[in-house]
Amino acid sequence: MTTEKTTPTQRVIGLDSHPDTFTAALLQGQSPASAVIQKMFDHVPLAQLQSWAKKHTTPEDLFVLEASGNSFQVVRLLAAIDRQALVLESCHLGKLKIAHANNDKISAVRIAKAYLAGTTKNVWVPDAKTQERRDWFHAHRKAVKRTTQSRNSLLSYLSDNRVRLKPGTTLTKPNTAEALLRQARDWSPRQWQVLQGLLLELRHADEQRAHWRSLIAQEVLTDPQLLSMARLCGVREMIAFALGALIGDIRRFANPKKLVSYIGLNPAFDDSGNEKWSGGIKGHGRKDLRCLLIEGAHAILRCAQHPLATWGKKLLARKGAVNLAAGAIARKLAVAVWYLLMGRWTPLQEIDTRLAIKVSKIISSVGPKGLQQLAATRKTLREAVYHSLIAGRIYQLDHHKKFAPAN
Repeated sequence: MTTEKTTPTQRVIGLDSHPDTFTAALLQGQSPASAVIQKMFDHVPLAQLQSWAKKHTTPEDLFVLEASGNSFQVVRLLAAIDRQALVLESCHLGKLKIAHANNDKISAVRIAKAYLAGTTKNVWVPDAKTQERRDWFHAHRKAVKRTTQSRNSLLSYLSDNRVRLKPGTTLTKPNTAEALLRQARDWSPRQWQVLQGLLLELRHADEQRAHWRSLIAQEVLTDPQLLSMARLCGVREMIAFALGALIGDIRRFANPKKLVSYIGLNPAFDDSGNEKWSGGIKGHGRKDLRCLLIEGAHAILRCAQHPLATWGKKLLARKGAVNLAAGAIARKLAVAVWYLLMGRWTPLQEIDTRLAIKVSKIISSVGPKGLQQLAATRKTLREAVYHSLIAGRIYQLDHHKKFAPAN
């Protein structure tokens, strides 16, 4: 969406924020051409932001800043002293950068004038809870990446020494892995030191991954809204948690098409001029959330009895493209999530076998330490989850309903 125009008496304050300092340009005017720079403050310590804003600005002024590492925190600091602030999309602002000259003063003015031009998009500032969930989600993704890299490094070293393990061999259990590698061949003392270092790195990364997975599973099981999304076929704790963390307030999406567009599950197209082109779903939207939903869609395609799986297999037979069918199913999942989070659901009467198995797998992800933190056993936690599921509601996905592409 485009930014709103300022009122005649409202000043726009372009803020170029850094980890330790900020530069502010106070502009008065209704358009980039008529805007006049009233004052400029350069390299002010960020610790003085609130006291500076109280002294030099009023509640009627509007702060605008580019999306960066600490932009959300800056907005929260300003909101605490009754100052309005907007975060602008960095992609558009980056294209406006002057190639031959750039500094913090120029950047602050550029940010303010880009807002006055009305062509920039606002970035939604997540609330504290949503921000914390996003931090958890990204920490888990990084731990998964480190685990994969550590395992590949170990397997590469073994391959260099003519040792090939069977697919799926467990290398994260200390005693089992070391015994297996000792039997593989005779290692020199230096080679064994390298192997022990690689195994230590892999175990540490895997422990981090399991730690975040446990916390995420606990969060899903104890939050009724996140747990309700796990009822959808193809959605388990990771996808449910990611939906809650990355979507945040569902009310910022007026209809399902807006959510589909935000995730990037609407196909790209270009019908300008005589030539028309339509492409896939890459290159726009939230790639992290889109990938997870497509993973869930592939799981649905492997399901034998679910109505959406039947619909997807018919589409696959007609189109002959697995990725196309998975993308279409992921889109329907996104639509279902919108209806569920908006409260347009129907009651869940009983826990079927499929849902019971899914709950058991989520509880397994919690692990023994997680159960101790929840002060529960597997049985008592399962009973509490069943009660929450039946007491809640769920949107029943109509796989025959079609939605037009978002504009």
